[in-house]
Amino acid sequence: MKKSILFIAAFVLSTTFAAAQEYVYFGIKGGVNFSTFSGDGFSDFNDENARTAYHLGLLAEVPVSDRFSIQPEVLYSAQGFDIVRREDNRDIEHQLDYINVPVLAKFYLTDGFSLEAGPQVGFVVSEKISDGENDIAFFEDDRTEIELGLGLGASYKFNNIFIYGRYNAGLTDIYEREEIDAKNSVIQAGLGLMF
Repeated sequence: MKKSILFIAAFVLSTTFAAAQEYVYFGIKGGVNFSTFSGDGFSDFNDENARTAYHLGLLAEVPVSDRFSIQPEVLYSAQGFDIVRREDNRDIEHQLDYINVPVLAKFYLTDGFSLEAGPQVGFVVSEKISDGENDIAFFEDDRTEIELGLGLGASYKFNNIFIYGRYNAGLTDIYEREEIDAKNSVIQAGLGLMF
């Protein structure tokens, strides 16, 4: 499964690079995730606080015109949600981590400020329920391996450094059970560097 994920990510990036190799800018990015699930059927267990985790990855920016670019990315994204907070102030977290491959349309409103939107496909690479010290057994047979989503955000670039914020909304259910309608809901913020 992991080899398939890497192959798909490499294919997306390489075909984009081949289309406009002279004008492609490469970069790295990373930051914080505030993630939870949206939908019905799990809210009785959901803590009001989001799971706070991280994301880290690579990107390319392919300018199409002075004000428009395509930006494919490959990110490791630690997602999931807090199930409950114990009396000792430790969270029990459902940790659901993905390799996400968004392809964003980027519109520059000014020289450095841009709005971005586009589809995203995510591949589950890790899942566990943990209280920080111990893992809790559960059944994961009904969880989907691939998720489709939509990213909406903004970024500001100055010199080679950029800051950004994005909301990723899951469009497909995380579980195949009819009684559970759970989709990923992730707010991201971070810092990046273009080469």
